Amino acid sequence: MKIGIDQIGFYTPNKYVDMVDLAHARKQDPNKFLIGIGQETMTIADQTQDAVSMGINSTLRYLDQIDKDKVGLLIFGTESSVDQSKSASLFVKTALNLSPQVRTFEVKEACFGLTAGLMMARDYVYSHPDKTAIVIGSDIARYGVNSGGEVTQGAGSISILVKKDPQIMELNEGHSAYSEDINDFWRPNNSKLAKVDGKYSTQVYLDFFTKTFNQYKKEQKLATKNFDALIYHLPFTKMGLKANRLAVEGEDEETTQRLQDNFEASKKWSAKVGNIYTGSLYLSLLSLLENANLNPGARIGLFSYGSGAMAEFFSGTLVEGYQNKLNKEADQVLIDQRKKLSVAEYEEVFNNSLLDPEDSVTLKSDEVEGKWYFAGIKNDIRQYSVN
Repeated sequence: MKIGIDQIGFYTPNKYVDMVDLAHARKQDPNKFLIGIGQETMTIADQTQDAVSMGINSTLRYLDQIDKDKVGLLIFGTESSVDQSKSASLFVKTALNLSPQVRTFEVKEACFGLTAGLMMARDYVYSHPDKTAIVIGSDIARYGVNSGGEVTQGAGSISILVKKDPQIMELNEGHSAYSEDINDFWRPNNSKLAKVDGKYSTQVYLDFFTKTFNQYKKEQKLATKNFDALIYHLPFTKMGLKANRLAVEGEDEETTQRLQDNFEASKKWSAKVGNIYTGSLYLSLLSLLENANLNPGARIGLFSYGSGAMAEFFSGTLVEGYQNKLNKEADQVLIDQRKKLSVAEYEEVFNNSLLDPEDSVTLKSDEVEGKWYFAGIKNDIRQYSVN
């Protein structure tokens, strides 16, 4: 049975800061951010935008194209959870008017959350071939104004529909997983800002990639040249570039050029949006499909990484007509229509987003019509509304 990705929805909030402006404000050479980190702009979420509202908006990108009655599972992967008990997916299920019979829950393992959900969704569809599953990765990456990780922040959501006979990409059999209990990145319960050991995290990321990629090739009897593209979790695009350099080391010229060119296509959206944690790998996938020229039947290798740390390498095969399920123009508009903030405006919006609104104070959104947003708290219960 062929099971895989049938739809991909993307959302990112409507404000950004330019890396050149930020570099000047921080008295840094802009190339440190543009080349050393590999970022051009960075999406900023305001107080009305959270993991739930972004997850709703990304799923709405394709909801009118599917049979909602066939959805039997909704999984929400995030490390930006809005409640210590209640699943973010329940807010989403209500907003999308899905059936009460839908099984729904939230999963967490840093940036690995959407991949964990994707694998559970595949198994669910295998057991229930007449059903479909929605998997959402939605996050706001926050390290703090003028912090060491400031240029690797961002916000956004990816929503995926998993079903039998998918229209975009079939998930191939087999995977390679690797995990260790380490402290390269974490966020304590009493902090809205993440803690990170950047250099150590990069080392672990590259080590886990090497382990899982080599093990996958060994188990599946494949060589690097058998992949048409390799894509990566991108906390910042330079991280994926380093992994890709390891992948093509010692390969022939044609393989090296192909994988390098397709990596460039896969990082385009992330370079504009920034780090979206659980959705990052799948933003790379969307960017690859919309900015490269891949034929049906192309094999794509995917490296998923979540700090703490959990990694997995797997692959998918593009199906005939996959291009018809993409909407590059709309995704480009979503990115281009963001409002540019000055550094002072960005700092104000960012710091304000860390504050919980007072109970019964209604928040207003400046998003376009039809977008969902966090409208405030009433009797300690989060409220969501649509423009």
